[in-house]
Amino acid sequence: MSVSDLQAEHGLTSSAAVSESVAAFLYREARLADEHQYAAWEALWDDSALYWVPRDPNKGVDEQMSYIADNRARISSRVAQLKTGHRYSQAPQSSLRRQLGNLEVVDERDDELEVAANFVIYEYRDVMNVWAGRCHYTLVSVDGDYRLRRKVVALVNAVGPIPTLGFLI
Repeated sequence: MSVSDLQAEHGLTSSAAVSESVAAFLYREARLADEHQYAAWEALWDDSALYWVPRDPNKGVDEQMSYIADNRARISSRVAQLKTGHRYSQAPQSSLRRQLGNLEVVDERDDELEVAANFVIYEYRDVMNVWAGRCHYTLVSVDGDYRLRRKVVALVNAVGPIPTLGFLI
């Protein structure tokens, strides 16, 4: 099913309506990560996934060291580690809440939708950390819903010192 078919199935015809359906998916992805619902969060990913937190979002994934550069298998491995409860960087788990804003559909192809959004994440684990930046998502239509094919997290402070990224950003 193409993105256009999915939009038609849900009665979406305008750009604003498309953004509302996309926003609902992205809000769900954020909530699942914040609430440590790892299996449900992992299920949102397409088989050809890339979850990337670059040091420099203007360079390619193969041109630099990255904070996170996970393919689908590595996403599964990361989730399995988090689910054990024994991952030192998340024992105890961080309390998380994030806000998404300035959502924009930036490109649309037959089977992919490119979306960008600003974010702020509040993380508390011994101390309060605030993470901010812009996410770039590639969504695909699968079985009447969206799936994440790519999530690039461009942190505002990516070139500076960063505390551990032991949670799902």
